[in-house]
Amino acid sequence: MIMDREQEELQFLGFFGILKESLKIICSWPKIFTQITLSFIFPLSFIFLAHIQISHLIFANILNNQDALSYTQAGTPGYDKLSDVISSEWIAFWLFKAAYFTFLLILSLLSTSAVVYTIACIYTGKETSFRKVISVVPKVWKRLFVTFLWSFAIVFVYDVASGVLLLLPLAVLGFGGLGMSVFVLLFVPYLSGLVYVSLVWQLASVVSVLEDDYGIKAMKKSRALIKGKIGVAAAVFLVLVVSFIGIQAVFEMGVLFYWSMSVEMRIGIPVLCFLMLFNVMLFGLVAQTVIYLVCKSYHHENIDKSCLADHLQVYLGEYVPLKAKDVQLEQFHV
Repeated sequence: MIMDREQEELQFLGFFGILKESLKIICSWPKIFTQITLSFIFPLSFIFLAHIQISHLIFANILNNQDALSYTQAGTPGYDKLSDVISSEWIAFWLFKAAYFTFLLILSLLSTSAVVYTIACIYTGKETSFRKVISVVPKVWKRLFVTFLWSFAIVFVYDVASGVLLLLPLAVLGFGGLGMSVFVLLFVPYLSGLVYVSLVWQLASVVSVLEDDYGIKAMKKSRALIKGKIGVAAAVFLVLVVSFIGIQAVFEMGVLFYWSMSVEMRIGIPVLCFLMLFNVMLFGLVAQTVIYLVCKSYHHENIDKSCLADHLQVYLGEYVPLKAKDVQLEQFHV
């Protein structure tokens, strides 16, 4: 397990090593990870899947009413009533989306805080409990939120700029063979850039919990840390993303063909997707923390376990973040 390894050994963990180490951590500390899962990751998984189901129902009603509106004579009481219903449904749809993204963000940040802090305690050999994790999480959450805002802004600017660049050849050359060829050639590097930004974002979340940097400083630190390990980190990230997309696709197909399925499948598919989803989420959070430790080792940035343990203490109810000088007390050489 990771706490039994010398730090300089962590840099040699590859794709399968990171996956194996992440699984070992979860299996070696089942009680606290079960408590974290029940408190944060279960609700997060449920909200995500429920959002797909509810969004489908609301949107289906809107489409049905719009279809009925197209066959109703304008200016009649029936037309006005349908228009009002459709307007109300659109308002309800966007309010629901806003509430969903708010709860999704809060639970995501809380889950990240809890898992990263717990693994840091495990790494230092420091005794931890769910009660202690719960007392620290709200304070760490604020730091993570600032990092999220910066990450979101960067992704937003990147997507807008990339969108303009991607649509430009289609606007100039049209949707023919040449235009589509140029679009595909530009789309591949766009996806690569998006994966890179996502990796930096994830690692910055761990930095925000364990170090004194957060926000744009955590993003810069994350960008420096991931150099040299981006291939391994990207491979782990893509496996998790493919798993996540697969679960979502299966669930959406279950929602779409719900009425044509047997009772067993109507119950079995949502339950199976839920079980798989919260496991993937937990594993992903643990893996990103392991990747952080691997990157620190790769760059010979020695983490002094005693200093890390001191800074993880909840002192007078205050979370004390790890100072950069404590994270990088010395550089060791292999």
